[in-house]
Amino acid sequence: MEERQSGAWTGFTVFAGTMLLILGVINAFQGLITLLDDQSVAMDEGKLVIVDKTTWGWVVLIFGVLIAAAGGGLLLGQAWARFAAIVLVGLHLVAQVASLGAYPVWSILMITLDTVVLFALTARWGDVRSRLDALNEEEWREREQVDTGVRIAPTIT
Repeated sequence: MEERQSGAWTGFTVFAGTMLLILGVINAFQGLITLLDDQSVAMDEGKLVIVDKTTWGWVVLIFGVLIAAAGGGLLLGQAWARFAAIVLVGLHLVAQVASLGAYPVWSILMITLDTVVLFALTARWGDVRSRLDALNEEEWREREQVDTGVRIAPTIT
């Protein structure tokens, strides 16, 4: 049997895709909560670059959906998702710098996570892409060889 070669970079890319899915869902919920009840959002408007909470809610909601879509595409090994994720994570990083005054601890954590995800997306992608494709092909080959135990009964003619 062939030895499975997933590699650390493949795992790092799967980590990045998973983090993007989680980050996208969190952003989408933050935006939705802001749109539904902007009084529930605890922030000092003088410390946030965007002052209008409704606009901020829409931006965060749409941004969250786009990030989650890029994360899903990244887990599927799509090349477009890598480029989209790099751009979206870069924009998210800039947005976190802009909200550093309003949410210092959260922004620093997100800046750190964005930096790790950017590294995972930009380092050795060609190797990751070929290994993801090989893993997908190997998984389908294994599925074809699985004995399900179902036997076809002979027919009487």
